[in-house]
Amino acid sequence: MTRTLTAAVHQEEDWYVARCLELDVASQGQSLEEALTNLREAVELYLEQTSQPEIEATPFVTSFQVASAA
Repeated sequence: MTRTLTAAVHQEEDWYVARCLELDVASQGQSLEEALTNLREAVELYLEQTSQPEIEATPFVTSFQVASAA
């Protein structure tokens, strides 16, 4: 069975941090591709080791603007 999950990725200095929004799983890599590959592996391991994983509904993800104080 194939499942589609959502990843949020941000950069922290020289690392990309990827987090699965439906599960409490995260990973990192030195490139965006590496971070997503590592996240996929981490999620697969998590799902293999958890008999009944708590998968939350895919959140609505969007962007918004705020006025800058500077």
